[in-house]
Parts: sequence; C-alpha cells; structure tokens
Amino acid sequence: MRFADRAEAGRSLADALERFRDDDAVVLAIPRGGVVVGAEVARHLGAPLDVVVPRKIRAPGNPELGLGAVAHGVRVLDEALISRLGVTASYVEEETSRQIGEIQRRERVYRGDRPSTPVRGRPAIVVDDGIATGGTAVAALRWTRSQEPSRVVLAVPVAPRATARRMQREADDVVVLATPEPFLAVGEWYAHFDQTSDDEVVRLLGGLARSSA
Repeated sequence: MRFADRAEAGRSLADALERFRDDDAVVLAIPRGGVVVGAEVARHLGAPLDVVVPRKIRAPGNPELGLGAVAHGVRVLDEALISRLGVTASYVEEETSRQIGEIQRRERVYRGDRPSTPVRGRPAIVVDDGIATGGTAVAALRWTRSQEPSRVVLAVPVAPRATARRMQREADDVVVLATPEPFLAVGEWYAHFDQTSDDEVVRLLGGLARSSA
C-alpha cells in the first residue's frame, strides 16, 4: 500500500477507527506530520485534536541516530546502544534537557493560549504518519498512559511488522494499515511526503482542538 499523501492516509486510518466515533475519544497527534493525519481522523470521528510531543535523544555526532526518546515526565533509553557507543551519562542528561526544552517550546507554539485537551477517562488515540523504530512512539504512548485515559490506542498508516508487534506491549489497541517488508523509511510509502510546517500544525489544531470535560 502506498498513500498519495498524509491527508489520504488519515482518511483511510479514520475508516479503520470508526468504532471510536461515539466513544468521546481524543486524538493526540505526534507533530509535525502526524498532525495532518490526525486532523483527518479527528474530523471523521468528531473528536478533539491535540498533540503529544515526544523528542528523540540524539546520539553525539549523529543526530539521526536515537539513543531513546523523551516526553513530559517520560524517558525511554536504549541502554545497550548507549553502552556500545560509550556515551556518557552527562551527555544523555544534557541532551535530554535540550529536548525537553524543545518540547516546551513546540507546545507553546502549537497550542498558543489554549489549554491541553482533557484525556482522563476517555479513549486516547495517538496518531503519527508512520513509525520506523518506534522510539518516539513509545515515549508518546507512555506519556498518554500517565494521563489516565480509559484506553490507549496507537494508530498509524504504516510501520514495520516487528515495530507494530512491539507497540502492542505499550498500547491497548494498535491499528496499522500497512506493514510492508522490507520497510526502508516512512516516506517511501507516500507519493508526496513534504515537510509539514509549524504554521500548518497551528492551523490544523486551531480548527479542530477543543476542550471538553
């Protein structure tokens, strides 16, 4: 399966989540690209759209390689990789602090003056445009679990089979539309995979975010 773009992937994902339409669910999208997918899901379900912002802990000298990921109050580390690379504890702490600062900055930009959407007691559907290794998704799911929703659902258009199986240990439900092998990269499964801007994230959240008790 190859998607035309994130919006098409979101509409397909929304169809697979139809059972949550009348469940007072909250859609929590992972920025940036996941917000485009999540917006389509939220529209279809009539659900509020908000963000959960995890960040990768980058390896020294190789920012594409993740040593783990963080979200508010959550840190997931690949201790074996950290040991193998000889990364110091002080580097991990400094990089973690940098990424927490970036999380706070992005949340201010994305939400503006709006409060976060209440999650407690409601199904929380965590959406991204795809996952590869799943490190940031795990951080997002663990943060979501800490907010005491009635269920934690991970919904993505595409992921490797092994990662999708691993996510079943973190979420109550995992919805993945395609698990191609070999996987390569998330962007390979989209005809158009342009970078999503902060302005687009703000626009989509402003149109679909609402707080409800």
